[in-house]
Amino acid sequence: MGDKTRLNVLLVDDHEVVRAGYRRLLEATPNIEVIAEASSGEEAYQDYFKYHPDVLVMDLSMPGMGGLEASMRILAKDSTAKILVFSVHENEVFLTRVLDSGILGYISKRSASRVMIDAVRQVATGSVYIGQEMMPYLAKRRSTPGSDTVAGLTPREFEVFQLLADSKSVNNIAEILNLSPKTVGHHYTSVKKKLGVSDIAALTRLAIRIGVITP
Repeated sequence: MGDKTRLNVLLVDDHEVVRAGYRRLLEATPNIEVIAEASSGEEAYQDYFKYHPDVLVMDLSMPGMGGLEASMRILAKDSTAKILVFSVHENEVFLTRVLDSGILGYISKRSASRVMIDAVRQVATGSVYIGQEMMPYLAKRRSTPGSDTVAGLTPREFEVFQLLADSKSVNNIAEILNLSPKTVGHHYTSVKKKLGVSDIAALTRLAIRIGVITP
């Protein structure tokens, strides 16, 4: 897709200031237009099918339905969706989950302002774009002990796993993800079973070992 074509972008991040910054960046570029913004996974899902953007630029960590789950739901309904993830997470576990789900691009927020335009243009053509800072993790993604175990978690379970490892309580997590404590409890049980851990301490150790959280 050459520069002659106008690209319509849907921009998703739960922080208004962050969206405003990237919107300015994108719209300062000829032929790129931000046609809509969303602040949650739920909104992103609805807006995607309302506006049919050429590229969906999606934050991963948001309250409610996270960016990964929203992306997977969109891809399940429209396998041609062109999604670029930008995230604070720089490790092979997140990269693996993103790429395995059919998302085309992954850049870290650390370098997003430099590479966002190139990434959007490349993803628009249906090509994969991995930010330079993610390359070491691409090499590691198949060789980290424990990361395969995590591959069996659903997007929601993965979010619960991440928050539990980050010392959030079940009630905290329920608030953050807009779920009932009972539902979070079910996810916690399922996560422990799938990961073969018996308590939070073991779960946290696993999360640190595979780079989901930094100690």
